[in-house]
Amino acid sequence: MLTLASLSRAELGARLARPGLRLQTGRFVTRVSSPIAGVADGIALLYPDYPLLEQDGFADFYVHFTRSGGLRRWFRPQVNFDYDGVTPFDPLPCHHAQPMFEWVLNWCVTTRAHQYLMLHAAVIERNGVAAILPAPPGSGKSTLCAALVTRGWRLLSDEVALVRLDSGELEPLPRPVSLKNASIALMRAYAPQATFSVPVLDTAKGAVAHMKAPADSVRRADETARPAWIVFPRYVAGAAAQLAAVAPARAAMRVAENSFNYSLLAATGFGALARLIDATACYDFTYSALDDAIGVFDALSAS
Repeated sequence: MLTLASLSRAELGARLARPGLRLQTGRFVTRVSSPIAGVADGIALLYPDYPLLEQDGFADFYVHFTRSGGLRRWFRPQVNFDYDGVTPFDPLPCHHAQPMFEWVLNWCVTTRAHQYLMLHAAVIERNGVAAILPAPPGSGKSTLCAALVTRGWRLLSDEVALVRLDSGELEPLPRPVSLKNASIALMRAYAPQATFSVPVLDTAKGAVAHMKAPADSVRRADETARPAWIVFPRYVAGAAAQLAAVAPARAAMRVAENSFNYSLLAATGFGALARLIDATACYDFTYSALDDAIGVFDALSAS
């Protein structure tokens, strides 16, 4: 199968500008169009291993990134995003185009993919079984996820756990891992072999960069995984890596709090969540040193 890497940077930019690029991430296809170099640069850097699809065909989402008009064309230029002609977000500075692209893809999935129970969580897999890492911002979830996938775990997702409503299996959505502030330099030092975007400063989340998803995770995007563990991670400076069991009822409440559509799915969501909790062992996890954290997860996998 041809991948985006088969396009030169000039060819990729031309296709994005007109008629647009059909980008497949997991089960979703997004038609992206933009004349903005920052969007094309981000896709060229972070998505070379993804399938190169024919230009004509179905897409789940249609997104378009353009520069603001008027004085903003020259003074503090901005990037606008529209979804099927609707503009749900305020424009951002034009140099924020690459992280904006990632945020938009997350938004498309979490506001539309209600055929799944969707959780704000990272998901990693080894030997066919997966760990779900639900956590609010600032918990160290993405840093831990990034470290694990550079040490032999498969990336299913950094941001959205997709739980099938029929089987309870986890649907892969491998995309770049979002890193913020101090985590950027930490992961650059921890995984120098990985590919990182240039940090973008002064976003609403501070400094933001993305780590390219491992090529093997992208190639295996059609392989679902069985959930085995739900681990609530929390970075605590100086803390030893330690698991502590969480009672199923408490775990269910915390997972529901980290869901994008649990309430919307009503009884169906309740049933899917109950089956997920029944199928998994649930833990709180505190950590500080990444190597120690990886040792704990490797021990889980071995068990």
